[in-house]
This record gives sequence, structure tokens and C-alpha cells, in this order.
Amino acid sequence: MRSTFPPAMHLLSLLITTLIVATALAEQEQQPLLALDRNTTTTTKDILTLQIDEFIEKTIADWNSAGGVGIAVVKKNEDGSWNVETKGYGIAKVDGSKVTEDTLFSIGSNSKLFDVTATGLLVSNESLSPRISWNTKIASIIPEWELSDPVASTESTIIDLMSHRTGLPRHDIAYHETQSAQSLISKLKYLRPSAEFRYVWQYNNIMYTVLSHIPDVLLHVPFTQYVRKHIFTPLGLNATTYSGSIAEETGNLANGFGRDGVNKSEDVLGAGTPRAMPFWNYYGGDDGNIISGAGGVISSAKDVATWLQVLLRQGKNPVTNEQVIPSSVIEKVATGVTLMTSTPPFPEYAPVVYGGGQMRSSYRGHNFIEHGGATPGQVSLPPPLCLYIVADIRIHPGFHTQITRFPFSNIGVAVMTNDDAYGAVFMEIIKWRRLELQQVVADAYAERIQKLRPRPRNPTMPFVPFASLAGTYVHPAYGTLELCAVPSLNLPISQSTPNCKTLINELSLKLPGTLNTSESVPTFFASMDSAWLSHVRLQHFDGNLFNVSGSQSLPIISSDSARMGESQEQRYWAYDATDNAPITIEFAPNSDVVSSDGVSGFGVTGGFWGAREGVEGPVGENAQERAEVWFDRV
Repeated sequence: MRSTFPPAMHLLSLLITTLIVATALAEQEQQPLLALDRNTTTTTKDILTLQIDEFIEKTIADWNSAGGVGIAVVKKNEDGSWNVETKGYGIAKVDGSKVTEDTLFSIGSNSKLFDVTATGLLVSNESLSPRISWNTKIASIIPEWELSDPVASTESTIIDLMSHRTGLPRHDIAYHETQSAQSLISKLKYLRPSAEFRYVWQYNNIMYTVLSHIPDVLLHVPFTQYVRKHIFTPLGLNATTYSGSIAEETGNLANGFGRDGVNKSEDVLGAGTPRAMPFWNYYGGDDGNIISGAGGVISSAKDVATWLQVLLRQGKNPVTNEQVIPSSVIEKVATGVTLMTSTPPFPEYAPVVYGGGQMRSSYRGHNFIEHGGATPGQVSLPPPLCLYIVADIRIHPGFHTQITRFPFSNIGVAVMTNDDAYGAVFMEIIKWRRLELQQVVADAYAERIQKLRPRPRNPTMPFVPFASLAGTYVHPAYGTLELCAVPSLNLPISQSTPNCKTLINELSLKLPGTLNTSESVPTFFASMDSAWLSHVRLQHFDGNLFNVSGSQSLPIISSDSARMGESQEQRYWAYDATDNAPITIEFAPNSDVVSSDGVSGFGVTGGFWGAREGVEGPVGENAQERAEVWFDRV
């Protein structure tokens, strides 16, 4: 798909162009937020001008967004002072309040830099006994640590985890926020790797949960308390927190805004019915939860501006000049370890490398360090892989952020938005001041739909009657799924468990629009205990294959009930978390065990495990060998 996007589209992914643009590009009619000639280090004194304000507001409107944007720009002046600008645009909350510099956004995977910085503080702590280093093996620190790959299990170090090279794909669906870190870590050995140890960069949120567990193991101090004491407080990040409840109590926490009922076949950018989304990660309060390290930070444009200055000043508090974070830690986590893209798609780019919670590259000789964030935990993909933003938009409930700095120019910029559907895209447009992405998004969606195979007119039946596929299936890390059959003309149901009766009876309330009663396609639903999904739906495709979609059942929040998880009317809407992803389940017969239904289990394929693009899926002679994730029949 990369070849289908013109070069200008790829340039949109580089936040560097919001700050530094070569002379030839600067001559174009549309200018980015900051323009810097390759031979100079001067910038406009006032970045967020009236002209920029109008452009941002127009962009929000053009993309039919019910939300808004928070922006922070910092630049060190020649006299050593700092130009700091922060501003908000658009709507922050369902009550209509505006985004300001104090509006709080979940920054998603930009939280990882705080996580790995905390690890760096432990590495620098000379009072620890025994001392740890960046090369300390995880198995020597955390007793529960074990991976299915024995080499990765034994040899993985802090550097391996922070740079995403353990061989384990994302496996994001396997965890939920109420789990303990020990529980999640103890189940890693049941997750199938998609690559050999240190073979390829593959993004993995769980490894940052492991890193966030280290302060608890070594100091018996919860991770969030450690970060607050050693990073937030001494740096003056007074509004920044891991607690959704604390953020909500300030009155400044933004609502994420989703779009319900959009017919993308008619208008992929349709506004639909705007829905305020309950905050995605409130479990655990001030002590946080297992998602905190990978994506739990909540912050404002004002605080992020301070954080950018700290990073550019090599760990010093910009007000007191105190060295809060050792400069060696700032440098270490910004140094590339894993190669993300080896061959730049265009001559302007350099290869992209990943350190710890940051990626690093350059554009026309200008070095930049950045990271993206999307909740719950999905990273906004890095340059030059911007096509993922427009061609693979999934599971982004509410917030998107991008934080970038240019260490040799002492410039930093951050953009945060609460638009769920296209925030990651128009966030890039705001930084580029370009308009072409609307057509790119529409074309990418159409291309993805064209790749979907329609169900055969006369599909073959599974190896057992459809009713025999209903029942309970289990995976030691992903948990239990009870497949509940939906009664239809082709699926006679003689009996159902109490849980299934409740689930099916509540479908029209909890998941409106997910069951098409006019169709006679055999269908199953199951509840799922995951931070990413609340339900999965299986619809028969052909033979033993079923297409799978995932949803979150979210309460409809009105301006009178705009608190996390509350809804006075107790009405719900179904958030499409997989958006036409080609996920498939294949059932397999059980020939070794005497069973009345003869079902061994099912395997999930089609990218369910979250391997990076280009990594081949499992191959084998049967469904279990081909499965990214295998569920046994109970």
C-alpha cells in the first residue's frame, strides 16, 4: 500500500515539518507552524498567531470534529530565555466548554518516556543494593518473568524491553486494567512470539508494564508514586497525574469524542452522532494500574510545554535550573537501539531508530526526537509510516498526542486532541498546514473495504452443527470466552446458559446496531475482559472460518451526566474497535478426546496478536499451528 500514496502525503507524517522546513518547501503557499531555513536557527517570535488560530479552527470544522486541540510550542532564544506558547482550540467537554492550555488530555504512549526515565533514575541510584544497569537482565529482577522463547526469557534486558525487540508482538487484547502487574507478567510465557529475540522492532505495551513494575520490586514503592515524587513534583508538573479521578475532579479533564452511526460508505468523514466517551483508564486511582507505565499519564499543554523544556535542557527544571533527571538518562533513552525503518522511502528522510519511549530520525539534516500516543495504549505510528494512521485506524478511544523536539535547534512542539476517529490525522494536518489528507483517508478506507472478501453465496458448513460451536473456550493469558449463539433461521438453539441468555437479551441495549436481525448468518457473541474490548462478534464466513469484530459497549453521556462511566438514562452505544480488520477464527475438530461436540478449540488469525507489518503470521498443517492465539474448548 505504500506505493499508493504520493510523496507529499508521506511528508505529512513528519512533525519536523511543523518546525523546520527547507527553503524550497518554505516557498510553498501553505506554511507549517514554524519555518526554519536549513542555514539558520531563527523562528518567528509569535508562533500561534491569529492566522494559525483560524487555520486550526477551520481544520477542526472541516473534519467534522466535535472535539478540540491543545498545542504547546517552546523555543530557546539566542539570549538564553525561552519563548513558550500554549493554547487550546475547539471543544473540551460534552458540556461545551472550550479547550484551554489547562485542559487535561490522556497522552497515551507518550507516557512511556516517563516510565523509562523512572527506570533510568533507578539505574542512576547509587544507593540501590544490588545496583542495576541498562543491561540488567529482567529475569534477575522480577521472579515472575518468563517468556515462551527460552532465549528471550533468559537474555532480555532493560534495553531490550524499552526498545521493543523481545520478539513478542503487542498482544494488547490479553490484559485488562484490573489485573496486577505480577499477574500479567506471570502469563507472558503463554503468549506466542512473532519473531526471534532481537530480530525486529515490534511495538509492545506490555514490556512497559514490566518496566513500571521495577520500582515496586526494588523499592516496594508503587510506580506512580515513584514518578510523582521523583519527576512530576520536582519538575513542577503540577497538573500531571496518573489518576483519572483526580484529573476529573479538577474540572479540566477533556472528554474523548467518538462518532456513532457514521455510514462510511457514503461519507468516511461523516460526523454521525457525536458521543462523549467515558474516560478510558480510571481504575486504581492515584496508585494507577498496569496500564500506567505504557499509557497512563494525563497532562495539559501547559505542563507538556514544561516537559519539552526539561528534555531540551537535558533534565533540568526550567525554573529552578535543578538537575532533576541526570543528563545521561535523557541521552540514553533518546539513543537509537532498534532499527524501525531501514530504508527511507524518500531521500529527505533518514532511517528511523527507537531508543526508550522515543524514536529518532532526521529530515533534510535536521535531527528530531518524538513519540506519539493514542489511548488505550496504541501508539500513533512513527514517520515515515504515516500511512498507518490513515489506512489502519483502529482502537483509538478518545485521545491522540504527538510530542516532538529538535535537540540541536532547541525547539519543541506538542499537539493533543480529543477527537477519537481522526484526531491522529488532523493533528498532522494542523502541524503541516496541508489539506490533502481528507482524500487520502477516503481512498485508504475504500481500498481496505475492497480487500474484504464477501461471504460465498453457498458457504460450506463447519465440521459440526453450528449449535455445537457454542460454549466456553479458554486461553491462559487471554482468559475465558463463552460463545453465545444468536438464534436465527439457520441456528436452532435448544439450550443456553444464564450468562448467554443475559448477554443475548441485552444486545439491543448494550450493543445497538451490532446484530442485523434481517440477516440469517450464524452469529455468536461473547463478553471479553480486556482493556480494549468488551465484546466480540463471530459471523460465519465459510466452512470452519468465522469473521471477527470487536466492540466496546459505552454509556451515552449527556451534559448532565458527564462523569466517568455515569449515564442517567442508562443508554449505550457500540464503539467499533476493529473497523473492518481481517480478523478470523478457525474452529478445529477434536479427534483425540471423546466429546459429544467434537470441537478441540479455535485459533485466531488476521493480525489479532498485533505483530508489525511485514512479520509473517504462523504457518502450519492445522488450525492450532496456524493460530496467533489458540483457545482450548473447555
